[in-house]
Amino acid sequence: MHIPSSPVQEAFKDVMAHVATPVAVVTAMDGGLPFGTTVSAFTSLSMTPPMVLVSLDKGSETLELITASRKFGLNVLASNQHGTALKFAKKGGVGKFHGVQWDLDHDLPRIAGAAGWIACHVDQLVEGGDHVVVLGHVVAAENHYSDPLTYHRRVFGTHSALESV
Repeated sequence: MHIPSSPVQEAFKDVMAHVATPVAVVTAMDGGLPFGTTVSAFTSLSMTPPMVLVSLDKGSETLELITASRKFGLNVLASNQHGTALKFAKKGGVGKFHGVQWDLDHDLPRIAGAAGWIACHVDQLVEGGDHVVVLGHVVAAENHYSDPLTYHRRVFGTHSALESV
């Protein structure tokens, strides 16, 4: 059964489409197999201690694994990884990793070529509407200093600095 959106939901969706967001793949392991999903709702939460927050759909298989294992990886994608973002945005479990180079880092799937890597232990799970916000303590982080993949106006891109005036 399809429930129609309200005018406020449609306006909110349109406003949020005009907010540029970074793109990442959140990963977890299950029985030696890698799982992951694309997210654009993540951010740093705290520097002392280092923490991040990630928002995942309540029906997410990856969320289920993170809830059970109490840890997750955050692969901040580089500007040339839009194909990876699309691949992990689909349903499909472990099959998403087919053809994707990755290694284990802190017992979590780390995608090769990502602009940044963060390994986390779960601190809290907070329900919010149709999503769950995962608060994670950062246990490892590495930056590769490449341009990030962003999502803005329903298309992928990257950030460009404005010229100084």
